[in-house]
Formats: sequence, structure tokens, C-alpha cells
Amino acid sequence: MLDVDDIIERLQRLGYREALAYWIASELEEAEFYRKLAERARNLGLPRALSETFERLAEESRKHAEELERTFVDSYGERPRSEVPPLEVLPVLDRFERADQVGEVLKTAMESELVAMNAYRTLAEKVGDDRLRELYLRLAEVERGHYEALKREYERLGG
Repeated sequence: MLDVDDIIERLQRLGYREALAYWIASELEEAEFYRKLAERARNLGLPRALSETFERLAEESRKHAEELERTFVDSYGERPRSEVPPLEVLPVLDRFERADQVGEVLKTAMESELVAMNAYRTLAEKVGDDRLRELYLRLAEVERGHYEALKREYERLGG
């Protein structure tokens, strides 16, 4: 399982360049995660709105990653690499095999987004570099938006 405190500790030691690379890698991982959730929701015959929400989150994450990667390449002349695992992606896909599990999957995904949001806010408070602080605050807002989208789906499905 993911050790959030360990990841926060590792992120706290990163400079701006490395933190930006981390964000890009996290967004790509998150895009793939939500793409797979959308596919699974479609295959299980769940409401179309749910798979569309997952698809929208996947697309938002992919676009964020592309925009950030262009900035990174323009600034540093190379593609970003990160060794720090993403906070946002919990191993919920393996537990999503039946339609009746959708509520639990949504709750776990929401929890994952909240953990990430709170971790990024904590990092913003701990770092001394203003650019890093702003980066982590932006990350926290992105994750808050993902949480809100998942929460709307959860409530719509009767959760």
C-alpha cells in the first residue's frame, strides 16, 4: 500500500524542476487510471454518465500533463522524469469487477483524491520556495476538482 508520509517526505526534498516532473508523471498515471475506470464502467453496463465522468477526468489529466510537459521541455530542454510514485492513484481497479462495487470504488477514488489534496496543501505550507508553494497549491486545487466530480457521481448513484 502507498505510504503517504514517505511520499510527502520525498516530495518535500524536491526542487521546483523535480516537483514539476513529478506532477507530469502523476497526471499521466492518473489519466490512465481514469481511462481504465471508464472502460470498466462501460463493460459492466453502469450508467453512461459515470463512464463519461471518468473519461473527462482522464482527458483533463492528460491535457494537464501535456501542457506541463511542454513547459518543462521549453524550460529545461529535456523530457521530465520522476522516481516518486503518485499520491492520487490507489489500487482500486482490481477491486472493480462487478457493477455492485461501483459505490466502494467511487468512495476509494474520492479518498485518494482527498489524500492527495491534503498532502499537497501540507507541502505548500512546509516548503520555503514560493514557486514550489504555488505549484503544490495548484496541485491541491486540481485534486479538489477531481474529488468534487467523483462526489457528484457518488451522490447521483445514491451514495
